[in-house]
Amino acid sequence: MDSPQMTPLIQRAEILMEALPYIRAFQGKTLVIKYGGAALEQPGLKESFALDVILLRYVGINPVIVHGGGPQIGALMKRLGKEPHFVGGMRVTDDETMEIVEMVLVGRINKEIVGLINHHGGRAVGLSGKDGNLIRARRLAHRTPDGQEVDIGLVGEVEEVNPQVIRLLEQNGFIPVIAPVGVGAAGETYNINADLVAGNVAAALTAEKLIHLTDVQGIQGEDGTLLCTLTRKDAERLIKGGVIEGGMLPKVESSLKALEGGTAKCHIIDGRIPHAILLEIFTNAGIGTEIVL
Repeated sequence: MDSPQMTPLIQRAEILMEALPYIRAFQGKTLVIKYGGAALEQPGLKESFALDVILLRYVGINPVIVHGGGPQIGALMKRLGKEPHFVGGMRVTDDETMEIVEMVLVGRINKEIVGLINHHGGRAVGLSGKDGNLIRARRLAHRTPDGQEVDIGLVGEVEEVNPQVIRLLEQNGFIPVIAPVGVGAAGETYNINADLVAGNVAAALTAEKLIHLTDVQGIQGEDGTLLCTLTRKDAERLIKGGVIEGGMLPKVESSLKALEGGTAKCHIIDGRIPHAILLEIFTNAGIGTEIVL
């Protein structure tokens, strides 16, 4: 018979047993994680994220991280006396802004994430889309709602993802950490929305899962309640109805792109919750919204 002292220990063992089928199912598979928002800014959540990723790698799962950094870019621009300017939610990116974007994403945030994972015993390697021609990009033709084309500078869209360098790192036990900067046909550098990069990377890798860490619980329906599961048809209806809008829109578009490319499931979860990734993929209940075809 169990003693009161043993009960908490047994409960911990039961948690591990709940995770076992998922560990078995995902072993050797690739999970693409879009990392941004509060999880990227709060020290405690940074530690939690790094440990989650390391655990995934130790149990035989291949995490690939794509990170953002919009607020950090804006903060440095203001410090340098340059006011950020947006058109339709897209940052207008001239040559000087592109230098700042690359400095923040590739030179600072990417290396911080890599350093944090390595400090806690993982093996991470930082990449931008320019490394090994990982992300080939073209200039984004941005149109206003009334159909007028607007020049927003060096803002790109993904033309092609070359997964070879990612596969090489995975096969040798490393965790790729990708900054969303792409390279054009003439060698020019493009600033690309990190959510959309994550979807294209997941599609190119035929990842098992794409996980977006956000600052909200997940996707809400017309009545404001959390939707645990969302199909492509449901997503298209909610987009058309204006329910899915703003910053959630590229996350959903990214998820649909990944699903079309062969990714099994996509998840939009609250990155403000410690160990959110583990709670979503290793528990029966999960958290956030799961998107499927």
